[in-house]
Amino acid sequence: MTLRSLCSLAAAALLCAALLQARDVNAQEQLVVAQIGALVEKPVPGVIQLGEGMRAYFDMINARGGIKGKRIDFLQLDDAFDVDRFMKQFDEAMKRKAIAILSPSGSPMVQRMLESKILDSADTVVLNVLPGAESFRNPGHPKLFHVRAGDGQQIERITQYVKTVGVSEFAVVYVDAPGGHSGFATTERSAQQTGGLKVTGHKATLAPESILAAAKEVAASPARAVLVIGPPKFMSDAIVALRNAGGAQALFAQSYLVPAELTKALGANARGVGIAQAFPNPMGITMPLQLEFQAAMRKSFPALTDYSAFHLEGYVCAKLFAEVAKRMKKPTPADFAQTLRGMGEIDLGGFRVNFSRGAAGSRYIAIGVINYSGRLQY
Repeated sequence: MTLRSLCSLAAAALLCAALLQARDVNAQEQLVVAQIGALVEKPVPGVIQLGEGMRAYFDMINARGGIKGKRIDFLQLDDAFDVDRFMKQFDEAMKRKAIAILSPSGSPMVQRMLESKILDSADTVVLNVLPGAESFRNPGHPKLFHVRAGDGQQIERITQYVKTVGVSEFAVVYVDAPGGHSGFATTERSAQQTGGLKVTGHKATLAPESILAAAKEVAASPARAVLVIGPPKFMSDAIVALRNAGGAQALFAQSYLVPAELTKALGANARGVGIAQAFPNPMGITMPLQLEFQAAMRKSFPALTDYSAFHLEGYVCAKLFAEVAKRMKKPTPADFAQTLRGMGEIDLGGFRVNFSRGAAGSRYIAIGVINYSGRLQY
């Protein structure tokens, strides 16, 4: 081999070493965060809006130089609302060394994540999941932290509200699934604690004829208010059926119902529907968080003019991640979890969370009512 060939090989080896070193340095200069959900193939509006809120915050923080000089690498992995694909995307997030997974969505996916015990070995934490079912919180998992208030707290708040406004008979239309049954049981318990409130249950499957039958039962009953419990489409379909059945009851739903989707289906008849909210009004102007969020959304998504609670929820989760990352000593999931638990009350601009007392950070619950323009009025 000639001297020139040896020099060429040596130069190539040095170049490869330099590229590998640069790649390692680049990896060290990033904090990887992932969102897994139905984003593309079977898009779910709430999941997309969560991601947009996260993106707005990470765009803003990266434009300021990141966190301790490290940029946020935000991965969005589509699971097409399929459990097996969710598990594959979870593995992909682990290969990319995601410190945290933010707001994975869908009961089947969250249930599989917990039942498979994948979090036992995964080097990550999960910050927030949707829905906020009690079965995902008790017993939960040491690596799973819930930002939003739980479904049980939403149901309790609505139950207390209808009692306060003088309702004595309260109907619940709930999906014939574990989440629906547990939600109805929570309503019954809350009504007993409140006192003087009679609750009747009307279960239905996802089939339109089953939902219509339950709606007709409620319309013919003496109930003065109705709570609908189930996944977003079930709640929307049930409220449409209740309105079409001619009942005059006040209608309430859980926070997963998107007002714009209901307004699209019902038009002006959506007015007056009350929806529990686990986050402040995204269009409000009274909290520093709201103003900061709106400015970031305008910067990242200038075509959007109307923001949903899911947008704000995504933004809050991203901001919470950043606030913890600023304080952790080492960029590892274990240090993230320890830091989060040790921070006590965290003020995110008027919206506060506290994980020192357990895995659920927020107790915020409000009731928004759809107004004439199809927006929620708090």
